[in-house]
Amino acid sequence: MHLPRQLGPLHDLPDTPEAYDAVLADVTEQALARLTPEGNLEHPDCVDDIGDTSLGITSLLALAWQRGKDPRLPEAVHRSLAFHLRERVYVDDNPGYPNLKVRNSGLPYARYVLESGAHPIGDWPSTVWALLHAVNVLDAAEGLVADEQRAELVELARGYWRWLTEATFFNPQEAGNQAIGCVVGGLMLAPHLPPDEGNLIRSRAISLYVDKIRAHRVSDRGAALPPEHGGAYDNNYGPISLSFLAQAHRISGEEIFAEDGEALAHYLDARLTNGGYDNGGPRYSEQHSAFESVLGLRYFGQRIGSDLGRYRGDSRWARGAVKPDGGIDGHFAWMLVWQIQDTTPWHRTPSTRPLRHQLRAGTVSVAFDDKMTPSLVEAAGTYYLPAAVNRQHGFGPVTDGFLLCRPMGEVRVRDLRTAALTAKLVSTPVVGRDHVLRHLRSLYVTDGTTLWVTVAVEHLDGTPYLLAGLPYATDDGDRVRRTAEAGAVTSAGPLRLTHPQAEGADHFDARSDTTQEQAAFALAADPRGYGNPDEGWRHLVSSTALEADPAPGAPEGLSVFAVRYGGDGDAEFAPVFEATAEGLLVRTEVFTAVIGDVAGDAHGEPELTLLD
Repeated sequence: MHLPRQLGPLHDLPDTPEAYDAVLADVTEQALARLTPEGNLEHPDCVDDIGDTSLGITSLLALAWQRGKDPRLPEAVHRSLAFHLRERVYVDDNPGYPNLKVRNSGLPYARYVLESGAHPIGDWPSTVWALLHAVNVLDAAEGLVADEQRAELVELARGYWRWLTEATFFNPQEAGNQAIGCVVGGLMLAPHLPPDEGNLIRSRAISLYVDKIRAHRVSDRGAALPPEHGGAYDNNYGPISLSFLAQAHRISGEEIFAEDGEALAHYLDARLTNGGYDNGGPRYSEQHSAFESVLGLRYFGQRIGSDLGRYRGDSRWARGAVKPDGGIDGHFAWMLVWQIQDTTPWHRTPSTRPLRHQLRAGTVSVAFDDKMTPSLVEAAGTYYLPAAVNRQHGFGPVTDGFLLCRPMGEVRVRDLRTAALTAKLVSTPVVGRDHVLRHLRSLYVTDGTTLWVTVAVEHLDGTPYLLAGLPYATDDGDRVRRTAEAGAVTSAGPLRLTHPQAEGADHFDARSDTTQEQAAFALAADPRGYGNPDEGWRHLVSSTALEADPAPGAPEGLSVFAVRYGGDGDAEFAPVFEATAEGLLVRTEVFTAVIGDVAGDAHGEPELTLLD
């Protein structure tokens, strides 16, 4: 089976003016065919995320008119705008909405579901979206929208802003993308108001960002990130937040948005594989966004000098939100408007700057978590997740059922490059069940096609093995296919692929057709769509796993494991290990490395020598 949403890299989408004009031409034809006598442009199958969507299509038609002056569009914009102003503006409190600070304010808002009292929790983001659609129409209104209708739309947008920032609690879902979107709405509304009022709203928008979003950022892998549905980063909404930060900087010029966008971009670059596959997050573990991410990835990829566009998006939403029948939906239409307006080109080459939480070269990449344990390994087009044993997750040595990968002290990292090789040495103090402190030294070396991993630790009793990953997915053309097979993996010691003996949601067997996202939600405390799949996945007891026994010939007092991912799986892999005065010498068929002893250099930093 193919993963449903891990599709093509977003920078493969044509983004020339001609390509975007073709997109708008398609939207125009669909909209004109759909427009009802009342002026409604909603998709006929739309039920939720609906209250702002007709206005979203109107904003696209306004942009299309601005670019091409199609004579059919002024009437369509007039009728559809009148429909929204007449039929989709609600001023009576939605029964059951829990986040109001002011009852019966009379301020306008947009509903997530049109039926009174039906799922009102989504009204806050729907109103943010409606505000963004409104200001996009206002930006294109010159010569298109009559003065009276324009004045009514300005008043509506002002009311949306007041409902979001006065009548309700700000950001009630703790969703960074929604909150930053609201800030963008205020920044875009301000120029359409009298100067004094506009300046106040601009100032209020920036202060909301500083006090309500930036001050509550969450740390992960050394980066401060906007919180997303209770977590630090979500691989669906995180790139959407990046797009909002790009738009905030584009329209305001405020350096704070550039700084925070670059921090998020560097973080995303570090966790993202070469092939653009990513998973994890507090909302949708594998559900990637698509056109909603393009602006941020393109804008900040250029700013940080890295190929963020390798991110695999959901190409079914390559240009805009669509329903299962392929029909256009107005949801998130402002992102299409902004990416068309922004002319930043894609930066298509990787950054050469070493990143603490990433090793990357050619078609090989390793993303490391906060504790410098691999969170995702990519080699030969196959993606490996951390495996699970006895409720413990990670990559590392296992002895007596205990996984040695959780640091008990400072984790040290040394990066090194030669003409042909890229390497990272991670030195981790760990404590086992026997309460003995051991120093785990993990060396990762790649030539861009093959990954060599060597793990050395003070002698382990019993029958230790290296937990070397859960083979989960593999590239299959433009798609990513689920797999239960290790792609060309070789070990210096005996290697085996094991599967859980027990059944149940907390035992993940890669041979099943269950995705990681489905399994994680099955273990989450809350219903799918509201719970945290990352927290659910942490309840996993066991999983399919690659297990590598110790390599022969290790120096006395050391257990050494050596695994090769990718390359020629039939080629001999018989690394040689030797204790030297400088440290542990490792000689493979491609390189020779010397891993310094646990004392490190004069500052305690791990020493590494590498020869190709």
